[in-house]
Amino acid sequence: MYDTEAYMKILKNTLSSRRFYHSLCVSQSAKKLAERYNQDVEKAEIAGLLHDITKETGKAAQLEIIKYAGVELHPFDKRGDKFLHQASGSAMAKILGIEDEEILDAIRYHTTGKANMTMLEQIIYLADFISADRDYKDIDIIRKETQRGIEYGLLYGTAYTIKSVASRQILLHPMTVEAYNWIIDEYFN
Repeated sequence: MYDTEAYMKILKNTLSSRRFYHSLCVSQSAKKLAERYNQDVEKAEIAGLLHDITKETGKAAQLEIIKYAGVELHPFDKRGDKFLHQASGSAMAKILGIEDEEILDAIRYHTTGKANMTMLEQIIYLADFISADRDYKDIDIIRKETQRGIEYGLLYGTAYTIKSVASRQILLHPMTVEAYNWIIDEYFN
C-alpha cells in the first residue's frame, strides 16, 4: 500500500547519512513494538521511517511546508526547531500522499507526545527514544523499562525528557507535560 522504496529514496536525498540511519532504526523499533502490541506493523514502519523527514530542513521551508499542507501548529511549535519538525514532518508526509490520519498524527506528535495518545502515537514516540542508534545517558534504563511494558517506557522516557530539558534550562513544550500527566493517569492511577 505504501511505497517504502520511494520514501527511502527521498530520505536518502534529503537527510544526512546519520539522520537517515536514525530513521531506519526508529522504523525498525516501531515495527517491533507494533508486533508486540498487535498494531498495524506497516503503519508503524512508515511513520517511523518518515518521522524526521524535515528534521534537517530550514525553518522557513518547514513553515512553507506546513502552510501548504494545511497542518495546524500548536502556538508553542514555532518557539523551537525541535518542535517545528514534527509538524512539518507530518505535513510533508501528507504532501507525499499519506492520507492515514493515524500515521500523520504519530509523526505530528513524535517529539513532544501529547495527552490521549493512540497506540501508534505511543509506539512512534517511544521508538524514537529507544532506537538502536541512541546512546544517551539512561537509554539502557528506558529500553529495559520498555521491555517491562510500553507504559513503563513511556513514563521513563518522558520523565527523562523533562529532567533533561529542565537541566539545560531550555523550553519544555506544554504537550510533553500533558503527555506525562496522561501517562500517569492512563496507566498508573
